[in-house]
Amino acid sequence: MTYKRSIPKKIWIDIDNTPHVPFFAPIVEGLTQRGFPVLLTARDAYQVKELFQLFKLPCRTIGHHYGKNKVLKVVGTVIRGSRLAAAVALSRPALALSHGSRSQLLAASFLRIPSIMIGDYEFSNWRSGVRPSWIMVPSVIPETSIPLNRERILKYPGIKEDVYVPGFRPDPRLRGQLGLKEEDFVVTARPPANEAHYHNPESDVLFHAAIDYLASKASARIVVLPRNKRQAIAVRECWPQLLDSGKLIIPEHVVDGLNMLWSSDLAISGGGTMNREAAALGVPVYSVFRGKIGAVDQYLARKGRLVLLEKAEDVPEKVILSKRPRPSSPANRHIETLETIVENIVSITETGSPGHFQTERLAS
Repeated sequence: MTYKRSIPKKIWIDIDNTPHVPFFAPIVEGLTQRGFPVLLTARDAYQVKELFQLFKLPCRTIGHHYGKNKVLKVVGTVIRGSRLAAAVALSRPALALSHGSRSQLLAASFLRIPSIMIGDYEFSNWRSGVRPSWIMVPSVIPETSIPLNRERILKYPGIKEDVYVPGFRPDPRLRGQLGLKEEDFVVTARPPANEAHYHNPESDVLFHAAIDYLASKASARIVVLPRNKRQAIAVRECWPQLLDSGKLIIPEHVVDGLNMLWSSDLAISGGGTMNREAAALGVPVYSVFRGKIGAVDQYLARKGRLVLLEKAEDVPEKVILSKRPRPSSPANRHIETLETIVENIVSITETGSPGHFQTERLAS
């Protein structure tokens, strides 16, 4: 699809969480290849800054995470929103784009910039006084769960992780860099998002049960990827002996999450993105998430690509400890996911509507 224009329209992307960096990297590339300048801003939270360096993306960091207190979250959202508005006002972007950035939504509304909010979990707190112009979600999420008129709901095939997994190329050196041997049974573990509004303490109980069970297996080596420094400290305090023995590893530097998963025999996580990344890569994955299960995870569970753990007894009963044969590259070929998202963004930026492309995709 070709677009004619005399003045390139700038697209503003705001990133406020770690998984959104690899997600938006190929989208940024797709937009710039089509001639659209992209303005990138980000919240200084988790490993966002480090991942921008890893992906070599230019970005301006504005604001930070305000913790788990609900009042502080609201205050922080408003403060960051005002700072974002001041930072981008002179750039005059034609479209604001994010994967759930409430601060950007406030800023875009104040500056009267049309916005697209991408999401893949229908139970997120989207329902605020300010709504995006469009919401874009995986096709498996029912429209009835989205608080917008039907004509403002955009769909894309596959899952969010299908945007960037097809472009993944494994680096076999990672295991050696972490001191892992070929005969080791490698587990990638991600603690639950205990600062998120949807966090359920049952997830922490399940995660502890899983780590204790896996640590009891002779060949298992567990690589824990904490979300922030507080989680890293908590893991060190909970399992000091496992760390001292090398049974449990916390990488000293940020590692490529996809490469870590690809180097593993199984994954266990309380975070939706890592679970779905593993599913997209074909890595056996077990979820300890105990909030409301969204349509995407239900879909993956029905397909046998994700196992949902509900109680501590499920860990020894459902977790299968089997070495995984690794082909040279993933079998994921869902390139239409990235194509659909980029074309919808381009169409809305140029014409103010998703146009025929979205209609054709929904009809197919």
